[in-house]
Amino acid sequence: MHEKPDREPDHGEWHEEGDARGHPMVPATPRDVVHIRVGSFLLVFLFAFAVLGLIARAPVMTGIAIVLAIVTVIDIVLAVRRQKARHNGEAG
Repeated sequence: MHEKPDREPDHGEWHEEGDARGHPMVPATPRDVVHIRVGSFLLVFLFAFAVLGLIARAPVMTGIAIVLAIVTVIDIVLAVRRQKARHNGEAG
């Protein structure tokens, strides 16, 4: 087994550790941050589909895009509220 060298106290600051092969090991990204990032990425495409639906006069496509955009915005808002309730920053 490898012995860990003595470390100075970090005073609550985040520091990066490495594994046995030297690859960085960082804290996992919280689920709420993933919801925020993926949701905002999806909103761009849903907006594009809604605009294309309006241009092509396809009300079903426009309606589906708008409903999915509303669900995505609700998910992002809930994820932001959960993230703020944690009182810790983003890790990732």
